[in-house]
Amino acid sequence: METLKTLGRELLERAKVLFEFWKIIVSTAESVLFRFNLGRKATLDVLLKQVYFTAFEALPIISWIALIIGLIIVTQALSILPRLGGEGLIGEILVWVLIRELGPVFASVIVIARSGTAMASELGLMKSSNEVSALEVMGIDPMHYLVAPRVLGTMISVFVLTFYFEAISILGGYLLAGFGKNIAFSVFVDSIMQAMGFVEVSVSLLKSLLFGLIIGTVSSYYGLRVKRSITEIPQATTKAVMGSLRLVFVTDAVITILFFI
Repeated sequence: METLKTLGRELLERAKVLFEFWKIIVSTAESVLFRFNLGRKATLDVLLKQVYFTAFEALPIISWIALIIGLIIVTQALSILPRLGGEGLIGEILVWVLIRELGPVFASVIVIARSGTAMASELGLMKSSNEVSALEVMGIDPMHYLVAPRVLGTMISVFVLTFYFEAISILGGYLLAGFGKNIAFSVFVDSIMQAMGFVEVSVSLLKSLLFGLIIGTVSSYYGLRVKRSITEIPQATTKAVMGSLRLVFVTDAVITILFFI
């Protein structure tokens, strides 16, 4: 009986957290759709800084990780398929592995590690130092000024980084591993173009936007949960990372099942 009570309390707590996530998503949508011109200069500045930090400054680490992943996958594909007469399958394998799955997931993991932690700690510090309360006293909605631009900026950044990761992985991987192999670059590109359909591109787009929404929402939520003590910030950051990873992987599995099974 005690086990059922504990399980019930845990499920209720999870449901409350998911509801808080939903409130942040609704508030962000309201700010973007209906209050975009309210304090536009200030919120746009926050948005651009978020995109710069999350996307532009992440390009170097995204580039070398994408090159390594692309090198590994392309090397394995080019070392096996031509001997089996399956050169045409190279494009399908790369689309299945990189476009459908690894592109959005790897981009999201890197954003969580860099920007999700920074977002949660920044908002947590603002909360513990009463900056959020000061905004409320001045009549400024923290959700509109602090949260909405960060969530939207994270969505844009994950979207950009996802397709950048995919392009660097495929093309860079071939340039590093393809020379000397028994397959021409034109055949390589044609096989990818034939395998990449509207569904694959749409799913990659959908995943990147949803993953960005999840990361921004979860990181903002746990950052704003900090009370008065600065020692709560590392705990909030850890919860933001774990919560973002959990929801990203669950969402990835659900989308893959819905579209490809």
